[in-house]
Amino acid sequence: MTIKEKISYLKGLAEGMDAQSNELGKLVVVIIDTLVDMADEIEELNENALDLAEELDELSDDLADVELVLEELEDELDFDSYDDFDSDDDDMYNYSDDDDDDEDGMCCDMCGEQGLSVDIACPKCGTEIELDELDIENEAVTCPDCKENIELEIDVVETNDDF
Repeated sequence: MTIKEKISYLKGLAEGMDAQSNELGKLVVVIIDTLVDMADEIEELNENALDLAEELDELSDDLADVELVLEELEDELDFDSYDDFDSDDDDMYNYSDDDDDDEDGMCCDMCGEQGLSVDIACPKCGTEIELDELDIENEAVTCPDCKENIELEIDVVETNDDF
């Protein structure tokens, strides 16, 4: 027997006893009416809980799909080479100085890629200037000797990956 069925039974008993005829009976009728309201609220809460459980199941399934995709990406990208990654390590990025001649020609220890550098002569004083990628992107550099601002004109930049 459900809660609503039990309350309906109590309501029928109270009506059969003509509970409205005395003050105690009136109290019983008010209590039964309150029980009816409570049963309605409980039923609504149960329906909401079932709806939330269904939505939670759907979210759980979606999360499982996302985890599967991330695992596949991790396998494809091979993150194993970064197992010893320490974000507090000050030497995490070891970029080469423009003034130093980097023996292996790498731009940093982290990426392992060859850094781009180009040497030009200052048109005013003839000093040789080494340009890095940032200078080339900005299309400007200042001569360290004569302080001449040199604007670079770059028409086409081709890369050759056959090193």
